[in-house]
Amino acid sequence: MSYLKSIEWVASHYQDDLVRVIDCRFLLNNPNAGQEAYTESHIPNAAYLHLEADLSGPVKEHGGRHPLPNLQELSERLSSLGIDQNVTIVTYDDQNGAMASRCWWLLKYLGHENVFVMDGSFQTWQQRDLPVSSEIPQFQSRVFKPVIQQHLLAEFKDVKASLDSTEITLLDSREAPRFRGEVEPIDKIAGHIPGAVNYFWLENIASDGTWKKAEEHKERFQHISKERSVIVYCGSGVTACPNVLALHEAGFQDVKLYLGSWSDWISYEDSPVEKNK
Repeated sequence: MSYLKSIEWVASHYQDDLVRVIDCRFLLNNPNAGQEAYTESHIPNAAYLHLEADLSGPVKEHGGRHPLPNLQELSERLSSLGIDQNVTIVTYDDQNGAMASRCWWLLKYLGHENVFVMDGSFQTWQQRDLPVSSEIPQFQSRVFKPVIQQHLLAEFKDVKASLDSTEITLLDSREAPRFRGEVEPIDKIAGHIPGAVNYFWLENIASDGTWKKAEEHKERFQHISKERSVIVYCGSGVTACPNVLALHEAGFQDVKLYLGSWSDWISYEDSPVEKNK
């Protein structure tokens, strides 16, 4: 099963009663930019979810820079957008699928089956001269009932236990220099979790801004055993999500997101850190 929907599919269905398109545009260095861009122009009938206000919770001592949101509050927000188990959701952004994939994963974690990422960005949508709107839609409320899928989530204790396991692959989604510990522009400690392998998340995206095909993902991840559980992390649990999706596209079944990721790992003083010399 693919978790991607083509732009053509979205263009044909965005007005359907049982389809909800969600704009997830967000810039880490300008938290208001995504909402401002949405207000100015978006796919008609699309709702907006904000990475930090809707899809993350408050930052604490542990849990990383983008911890889980209050799930009851998020469920109420989804209900207000006219979403229940019968509604198909398609997410999009302008950040190569990073924010859209975070929303996709979170909805999967809440037990929503019919959720997909649009195969292409809002910029791609505009380049194809498809309709846009500045109108903020109103939706008839439905009742979203979360059914938590705990097996999709890895926590600090799970990752720490994996260090001695031959049954788990740790996959770091950050750019290679950050993985190697040569630079660290965001977090206070550089390096990676010992034993992790590095697959930069942007390598999921083709030169035209669409996602690579399933066969390309299979080739990319060919050195990872599908018999092993894969725990995926990044800096704060956002850009790991495109790799989670790509692993599913490649046929992996047991894939977990370490939501706290590197920013959570280094919040514990005794966490081992590895650097490549």
